[in-house]
This record gives sequence, structure tokens and C-alpha cells, in this order.
Amino acid sequence: MATPKLSPVSPVRRDDKPCAPSSSSSTVLRVQDASAAEAYEQYLRLPELSSLWKAGCFPEWAGEGLVKPALQALEVTFRFASLALSDPRGYASRRELARRLESLAAREVELVSALCEGDDRSAPLAELSASGGVLPRERSASEVWQLPGSAAAVVCQVSEASLLPRLAAWDKSETLAAKIMYAIESQMQGCAFTLGLGEPNLAGKPVLQYDRVVRPHELHALKPKPAPEPKSGYRNREHETLFTMYQILESWLRAASQLLTRLNERIEAKSWEAAASDCWILERVWKLLADVEDLHLLMDPDDFLRLKSQLAVRAAPGSDASFCFRSRALLHVANTTRDLKKRVPWVLGVEVDPNGGPRVQEAAMKLYHSRRRGEGEDAGKVGLLQAFQAVEVAVRGFFFAYRQLVAAVMGTAEASGNRALFVPAEGMDPLAQMFLEPPYYPSLDAAKTFLADYWVQQMAGASAPSRQS
Repeated sequence: MATPKLSPVSPVRRDDKPCAPSSSSSTVLRVQDASAAEAYEQYLRLPELSSLWKAGCFPEWAGEGLVKPALQALEVTFRFASLALSDPRGYASRRELARRLESLAAREVELVSALCEGDDRSAPLAELSASGGVLPRERSASEVWQLPGSAAAVVCQVSEASLLPRLAAWDKSETLAAKIMYAIESQMQGCAFTLGLGEPNLAGKPVLQYDRVVRPHELHALKPKPAPEPKSGYRNREHETLFTMYQILESWLRAASQLLTRLNERIEAKSWEAAASDCWILERVWKLLADVEDLHLLMDPDDFLRLKSQLAVRAAPGSDASFCFRSRALLHVANTTRDLKKRVPWVLGVEVDPNGGPRVQEAAMKLYHSRRRGEGEDAGKVGLLQAFQAVEVAVRGFFFAYRQLVAAVMGTAEASGNRALFVPAEGMDPLAQMFLEPPYYPSLDAAKTFLADYWVQQMAGASAPSRQS
């Protein structure tokens, strides 16, 4: 029996190329109500927060703009833990929220370590031996100890301004803080330095000058200032919860935006393996954003809906506005992530067929089926293409989960009537349209379809002689 050829045998998908807008094509997510987006930014004090994200304080540190907002999101998570454990309401979900925040902090530490890997000692660091074993008077949190096999004493500096060492000294949060510290110790093993937040630092590595980078005092100064209700004098604790939650979200969106910039630079430089690593990190960031949104489920329904009414978090008549999607950063990161599909022809080394032929698809099939796909110029390409599609799954999962979250937190009527703030040109429901969109990577999708068909035919051809015998 003749061996089947690895080639399309049915109508092919069009290459990834610009085309006229249609109901099935990917649309750009836009802010519809600029005033609502401005109110969202002022509520979260984003202009002041964004000033702390900006790079430039450490010119020799290339990763400053990427790592700094991630570390600040981690620090705000510590503040969130403090708020949750000090909540005096008898009906608050303190125990489960503490578990969620512990898990969230561990995932944030994992992402921070991934961002810091390969970042040699260009970051602002404090060497353990720099002090000569002398404990500074103004650093009461520093520790003096000896490295195994060495007679010289060293000083391990611990952040003075971070909330994590304080959580470790509080009986209500000492277990949570200890777990986070051990997560830092474990995850930072592959990095040239550690964070200096009270983790053991058994390897005796240099310590990041955390207080200079993160500036915790200035960061925690951007806390909400909830005023009691004029008539009842009631102080709604969910105001601080919502505020803190979205500061974490916005900080990670800033990190994602910087990561996308580096990812595109690495793709342009044909550093496929490094680009694939960034793309896998991006996938985990999208999953982390969904985890942050899920914290809405632990808010008290009555207090949250009361706060929602005060903040006017609902769609105006004839509008698709929604509080949760008034974030310009979210729309920018979503659009930039979906634009990665335009990079597929460059990765495969082909040009898009202007007539819509299967040129990109055939190049993808050859790459997937090549025996030397991990060697030479093709090293890292398959991993990058796989990461592209993994990110697509994460993006779609985020928006789908958001819609279900709105129904669970605000009610089904709100989910059906309170749409997102971005709208496509056709004026359709953007969330529904996103779910009806074709795959972001049609050529990769078609290549895998035909590759699967090829192997089915191969297996059928191999089993036929055995049945005849």
C-alpha cells in the first residue's frame, strides 16, 4: 500500500493575513465610555500607582520595568492578607480567603522567579559579605550568621518596609507568612539573587534591595480611604477588598504589557527558545489574572452589592459598560496578545500568500513533521508555536470565566445585561463574539488537523498487511 503524503487533501484554511472586517474575524477591543474608564482609574489611584511602575531608577537593570510591577503586585497581596485576617465581621470568609491569598502569593512568587531567571547581577543587590559582619543600627531586621565552612560572619538583610516580615511576627498570619517565605526560598533557587523578605536564604545568595525597588511605604500609601456612609455611618469592608484586588490586577497587567514587548523583541531577533519561555510565562500571567478575579466569590454578597450600588457598577440604559472591564490596560494586553498571530509567518520563515493559499499551513506541517525540528534554525520553534496556542486558550478561558463570574457574583440578569465596556465595530456583544471567533492561529490548527489525518492513514496502512497475514 502506498504511503500517504503529508499534504492537504481537503479545503484549506486561509493564511493568517489582514482581511476586511467580518462577523467572524477577530475584532479590536475598545473602551466605549471614556468617562467611566477615567472614573475607574481615579478610584484605584492608577495615575499614582503607574508612577511607581516606571523604570529608570536603575539604568543598568534591563528587567526593571518588567520585574518591578510584579514585585509590587506581590507586596499588595501581603496587604490584602493583612486586611483579610483583620476583618472583624463574623460572617467574613477569613479562612478560605487566607488560603486563596497564600496560593495566589505562591503563584506570584513563581512568576517573579521566572521573570528573574537569567537576569544576572544587574539588579540592585546587597552582597552578604559587604558589611563585614557588622549589624547596622538602623536595620533591626537584619540577621547575622555564618555560612557553612566559613569563619566569617555575614549580615543577611531583610526588608524593613515590606509587610511580609510583619505578618510573620503576627500570631494570626505567622503560618501564612512562613509558607510564603519558604515558597520564595524554593522558587528563587534558579536565580542569581533572592528577595530578602525573611526567607532562609540557605544558599547565601545576594539579596535584592527590595525596599529601593518596590518602595513599599509609597505603595501602601495608595490605600483606599473609605468614608462611612453619611446616613448610617456603616463602613463597608468590601471597599478595601475590591480596591486592593484591582491594584493587584493592574500591576500584573503592567508586567504583562512589558513582557509582551520583550516577547516581540525576542521574536524579531529570532531567539525562539527565549521567546517561547516568555510566551509560557504570559500564559501563566493570564491564568493568574483569572485567579485574582475569582476572589470576588469570597466577598460577602450583601456588602458587595451594597458597594456596587454606591459605585454605580452597572450598565447605563443602552450601554454595554461594566466596572470589571473599564481597564484600558486589560484591553491593551488582550489586543496585543491576540496580535501574536501575526508573528506566525515570521516564525515559520514564509510569507503570507496574498491569494489565501496554504503556504503558512504547509510550512507548519513540515516543521511539526520534521525529524530535525529541534535542531539548527528550527530549535525552539515548535515550543513557541505551542506556547502561542496555549496563550490563546488562557485568554479565552479568562474572558469566559469572567462572564460566569459576573453571573455568580451579581446574578444572571446582570450577566446578560451588563456587558463589557469594549465593543466591536458591529456593535455585537463582545464576549459572545469572542467565543464565536475562529481560532487565532488557523494555519496551525489546520496543520495539526492534516497531521492527525496523516498518522491515521499511516496506522491504517501498517495494520492492513498484518490483518492479511
